[in-house]
Amino acid sequence: MPKVPTLPEADRKQAIAALRQYFAANLEEEIGELKAGLLLDFILSELGASVYNQGLADAQGFFEERPRISLRSCIATNSRRPGRVSG
Repeated sequence: MPKVPTLPEADRKQAIAALRQYFAANLEEEIGELKAGLLLDFILSELGASVYNQGLADAQGFFEERPRISLRSCIATNSRRPGRVSG
């Protein structure tokens, strides 16, 4: 059985709050923390590997285009906190 991706506790709490807010604002339905947590677990188990693999592919392309950039400096510069993606 593949390993289900996990999140740091603070990120998990933020994701659960975001799911609850989304349901309330867009689906006019209140869901509790348990349901939101179960939904998050499902999303991570279904999509986590695809998102992870795409991140690896993006990183590989990035470093192939910029061979002189170190991984450490790239991570420090490009790390993002969870939340809404702008664009």
